Amino acid sequence: MHAWEQIQQTIDYIEDHLSEDINIETLARTACLSPFYYQHLFSRLVRKPVAEYIKLRRMAKTADSLLQSDKKILDIALDLGFSSHEHFSRTFKNTFGLTPDEYRKNPQTLNRMTKPELLLHYTLVDEGVPLITDGIVLEVNRRVITQPIRYIGLKKDIPLHYIDGLGTESGIDPLAALWQDFHRQKSTMLRLSEYDSEIGVAYSSSKEGCFSYFAGTQSEPGDTPDSFICWELPAGEYIICSFEAESFEALVMDALYKAQHYVYNTWLPKHKLQTDAFCAERYASHSPDTTNMEIWLRNLT
Repeated sequence: MHAWEQIQQTIDYIEDHLSEDINIETLARTACLSPFYYQHLFSRLVRKPVAEYIKLRRMAKTADSLLQSDKKILDIALDLGFSSHEHFSRTFKNTFGLTPDEYRKNPQTLNRMTKPELLLHYTLVDEGVPLITDGIVLEVNRRVITQPIRYIGLKKDIPLHYIDGLGTESGIDPLAALWQDFHRQKSTMLRLSEYDSEIGVAYSSSKEGCFSYFAGTQSEPGDTPDSFICWELPAGEYIICSFEAESFEALVMDALYKAQHYVYNTWLPKHKLQTDAFCAERYASHSPDTTNMEIWLRNLT
């Protein structure tokens, strides 16, 4: 068994026992490692110490429970091993920047610690061959477009640490407000349906310490309304990672991070390919019915 498989066993164990007291000795035995080496290897592969990872996964679960059930906040806290309402509220606010009561009254999109699938770091598939893992199906192909595709939308500069921490950090999602603003103006100013295809693009920013993010929809050539900007998907050959998840929330909060990590850190390096300095996320739409999307990376090799 590979070392990553041993750590994955403990990740799966943690997920099944979040409501219980989980100790390092049990996890180390599950991985057939000493407690010292287990903690070292876990931190190296997951990029979080074991205790912090468990806390953040519990926080992710409680965030779901606060909106998906009408249980009292104390009961939700006790279900996931917190000793008191005060302890839970303090931990929740330190993690996400608002209290459980504030979140329940005014729900916001939250970044959360996702459950890692370590085989995505080490498993290589050929083009056109689906890879299935934990409810996610992804596939890598190539496609050539001969003409640029024009989009119209809104742009926002985001601190770089949100890219570095995607999937491992927790807090209010900084892109949610941009998408909400775009969708509001898309229906009123552009008079387009929520079901029109959309794109989200991360690229370099002129603002130090930031990247730019564009949220838009495909558009024919013409005038650009005030407050909107245009962005073009250049012609060329693209590496396209398409993927599916069980729901739109799982698609954008979990599968997107895992697909990006797989294509950037596993697939491209092992194929010795270089891509342009932007990452385009193409959606059929942001409708709750949407369960698939694509990452487009322009091949420069």
